[in-house]
Amino acid sequence: MRWRRSASAAPWGTIACFLAPALTIYVALTIYPILRTIYNSFLQIRPRGREAFVGWENYAVLFADPTFWRSAAHTVLWAIVAPVVDVAVGLLLALCLYAAIPFSRFFRVAWFAPVLISYVVVAIMWSWIYNFDWGLVNLGLAAFGLEDWRRTWLGDPNFALAALIVVDVWKWTGFNMIVCLAALHALPREVMEAAELDNCGWMAKLYYVAVPMIGSTLIGLLVLGFIGKMKVFDLVWIMTRGGPLWSTETVSTYVYKRAFDWNTFDLGYPSAIATVWFAVILACVIAATAYGRRRPQLEY
Repeated sequence: MRWRRSASAAPWGTIACFLAPALTIYVALTIYPILRTIYNSFLQIRPRGREAFVGWENYAVLFADPTFWRSAAHTVLWAIVAPVVDVAVGLLLALCLYAAIPFSRFFRVAWFAPVLISYVVVAIMWSWIYNFDWGLVNLGLAAFGLEDWRRTWLGDPNFALAALIVVDVWKWTGFNMIVCLAALHALPREVMEAAELDNCGWMAKLYYVAVPMIGSTLIGLLVLGFIGKMKVFDLVWIMTRGGPLWSTETVSTYVYKRAFDWNTFDLGYPSAIATVWFAVILACVIAATAYGRRRPQLEY
């Protein structure tokens, strides 16, 4: 009896041996940096290890910092607009491929290709496209007689943020297209054929059948896109560095500037910004997860 109980007991020693390497890396590279950043947010950190506890002072400065609120507004706007456009255009392209338009294999590769390009290459390429003198955008406008619409897209505070969002949408639409196409191909043919027998038009079939049935996929893409855009950094830093006049500043670029680019040598305040933004993103993830669990699932 004793032998049976020991044989059926969980081999905790073996489990710990297998989990230890992964847990060690996770704690060292994820948990510790998070906890250290939160701890640093209550300090004023100077070079050569000089630290002073300042309590909630960094947070008081943060909530009165207009640049932080401006960068937060830009980031939230980006995180809401870009995923919606990404998913809408991706779904439209997926429907084109699902309907087997001519040269669909070529378009599948061409539309997905931007996803494979690094942010550095994308940023340099679109900086050329937006060039005032010889960029494709202004040359195209001039070709259609729209000379008054030409402008320095990345140098105009009124258009710079929109110009960056367009680049981001261009890069990630192909990813959403592939996911939507996979979801469309997973739909049961019987349901689609039944809709055709009921004389459903193309739009009716799309609105009442296809979109509701792949609704979970679309919501998942929106949530993933929202979380990713809340951390946007690479594209902004390479193309505009948050300028002109803070018009494209995001929270990530602002944290980097305050930590390393302004030569303030104080890591306490940037840690406070990072902590607040981490809490905002975590709250959004929890809310999205709760909404996804409560949302009724369509069975077919």
